Order: sequence, then C-alpha cells, then structure tokens
Amino acid sequence: MTSEPTASREQRYVDRYAHLVNKVPEVTLYFWLIKVLCTTVGETFADYLNETLGFGLTNTTVVLGLAFLVALAAQFRVRRYVPALYWQTVVLISVFGTLITDNLTDGHGVPTSVTTPIFAVLLALTFLAWWTVERTLSIHTIRTPRREAFYWLTILFTFALGTAGGDLLSEQLGLGYLVAVLIFAGAIAVVALAHYGLRLGAVVSFWLAYILTRPLGASIGDYMSQARHDGALGLGTTATSVIFLGTILALVVFLTVTRSDVTADEEYDAESMLAEAEAEAHHHHH
Repeated sequence: MTSEPTASREQRYVDRYAHLVNKVPEVTLYFWLIKVLCTTVGETFADYLNETLGFGLTNTTVVLGLAFLVALAAQFRVRRYVPALYWQTVVLISVFGTLITDNLTDGHGVPTSVTTPIFAVLLALTFLAWWTVERTLSIHTIRTPRREAFYWLTILFTFALGTAGGDLLSEQLGLGYLVAVLIFAGAIAVVALAHYGLRLGAVVSFWLAYILTRPLGASIGDYMSQARHDGALGLGTTATSVIFLGTILALVVFLTVTRSDVTADEEYDAESMLAEAEAEAHHHHH
C-alpha cells in the first residue's frame, strides 16, 4: 500500500473540516440552567414512563434508547450548533443515562456503591482515550465527528455516574433528597471557587461541574416529585416533568432567537480554520 502524498491528504482534511464550526454551545449561565433542568427531567420523565404510565423499566429503556439514537444521529448530521437539536439530545441522553443506572440497580440488583466507582472508571478511561487521540479535551473545538463522539460518550458516562452517585447519597446512605440537593450544590460551589479563586483549569472545572449537576438536578427532581411522607414536595412526576420541560423549551427558544450561546469563534473566518487544520494535519504527519 503506497502512502498518499501528504499535501493531498492535508488538502482533503482541510476541505472536509474547514466549514465545520463548534457543534456545542458556549458555556454560559443559560447552559448550566438548562443542563440542571435537563437532568431533573431525566430523573422524573424516566420515572413517569416507567411507573406512572406503567411502561416498565425494560420497555422504557428500549423506547428512550431508540429516541436517543435518533436524536444523536440528527445531531451528528447538522453542521453547526442548533439549540433545539442539541438540548433534545441532552434531555434524551440524560434519561438514557439514568435508565442505564436504574437497570443495573433495580433490574440486576447491583448496588450504587458498586456502579458509582465503575462509571467513574469508565468516565476516566473515556477522558484518557479522548486526550490520547485528540490532545485536547476542550469543548470549544468540537468540530470533527470523532471529537463529537468523544463528547457525547463522556456526557453519557457523566449522567450514569451522576445518577449512581446521587442515589448513593440520597437513598443508600439515607440522607434524604433535600440534604442531597444541598450537598451537590455545595460541591459545585467549591468547584466554582477553585476555578475562579485557585485557577483550577477550565476543562477540569467544566467536567467536574458537569458530573455534579447531574445528581443535583436528579435530587431536585426527586425532591419535587416524590411523596411528602418521604420528606419531599409531592408534586408527582407528571407535574414536575411538565414544569421543567416547559422551562427548557422557553430557554431553548430564547437561545435560538438571541444566539447568545454560540461560541465566539463561530465567527472566526475560514482562514484561521485552514491554518488550524493544516497545523493539525502537519502534527499528525510527524
């Protein structure tokens, strides 16, 4: 097999990726707000289908697993960040990640004290693979299909891990939902302080907060939806899901109109992209 000339390979690379812009949103306050709402819906909507509608865990998992794959395929096909599509994928990955953990715990009796470290290891391995292949974990340059694949796989494991960790605290350790909300909110505050005060790296801070917002959202969802005699508000999964989905919808419409979460370098011209693509092709060549 003869190796093709580097120039043509670089050119192909450039042609293929020069048009691509970041496929994921800028991290703003809106991002975290919708993220927490998505995770809350992940918890309550899975419960709603499974328990309220009586779908059962297996059927719920199959239906939502398929819905997630359809949304993910659509997300991969678009060429730029589309708020409605992106957040629809996040809602579904949130529900699906929750269901993976629920299946292991409720379906197969694997305790959360086991699933939590397992998902932590899987997440660490995903980061390691991502870093080894791409040499960056930046969420500002999700421009290639491979980076996007790493991004979504990472997100799936953060949801599974967050669900397991959250259940471990609120249910297995019996701390209750409100205490769990306060613990996870406190942990996020610590990450924020470390980031802004102690200069903890942006990438590390982002993913730590991303993991922690999952159990925070889930605990909020449980606190709002579970029965009052369990020390919760007793709104039920239906009302809670409706409230949160409505809020997500409103925020996504707002972002679609204002485009206030489009990565700044979205505007950046084809030339700097070409330079970057060439540099990368050059790097791969050596």
